[in-house]
Amino acid sequence: MIVQNEQDIESLHIIGRIVTLTMRHMAEHMHPGMTTIELDKIGAKFLEEHGANSGPKLAYDFPGYTCISINEQVAHAPPSNRIIQAGDLVNIDVSAEKDGYWADTGGSFAVAPVSSKNQNLLDCTKEALEIAINHARAGVRINEIGKAVERHANQHGYHILQQLAGHGVGRGIHEEPSIPNFYNRHAGEILKEGMVIALEPFICSNTRHIVKMRDGWTLRTRDGSLGAQFEHTLIVTDGRPIIVTEI
Repeated sequence: MIVQNEQDIESLHIIGRIVTLTMRHMAEHMHPGMTTIELDKIGAKFLEEHGANSGPKLAYDFPGYTCISINEQVAHAPPSNRIIQAGDLVNIDVSAEKDGYWADTGGSFAVAPVSSKNQNLLDCTKEALEIAINHARAGVRINEIGKAVERHANQHGYHILQQLAGHGVGRGIHEEPSIPNFYNRHAGEILKEGMVIALEPFICSNTRHIVKMRDGWTLRTRDGSLGAQFEHTLIVTDGRPIIVTEI
């Protein structure tokens, strides 16, 4: 999507705020012993109360309202009877639609007690998202974002999950362009002012590769190592982007 007017910006801010508040609400109510189905119901109720429709359910008939992925599950895990345990890394990814506008956000949360290993991975991934945001300016080639994110991950001894990428958003859940989190010489498209994109570094402790599980949705690391993700939806400008999922 390319924003055309102030109405577009305002509407993106509205749905951006809703998905962010939904994610935070879920994180605040998450605790050891609950299932991801129970956590998803909390998110579903919050979205409904704010007049928003679940993005993955609306776009893909996903078997849940949000994606809740634990530890080796790095993305797109449907709600299930898996129980959240103390010490887990839980990724909550929320996308939604309201009045024809879409936004996407996500974050990984450590369930207490938090190990230094988990905290370091979270810190590096948060920093990678901020680096990506700082590079997302009009006139910059998309692969420059991935180059900066990959460099940061490698400097800290981590790996980029190369099969997962950021994307366009705004009028749908996944739009062009794809925005890799590593340097890809084929991703040379230049960012334009007004483009609406979702940046989401996926960083892993021990591998670059993922596999799809038998449920047809869940993506997990091939070797069972931990992954983390943080995501914002933003509007590209000549300077720092307008982050519609930042509150």
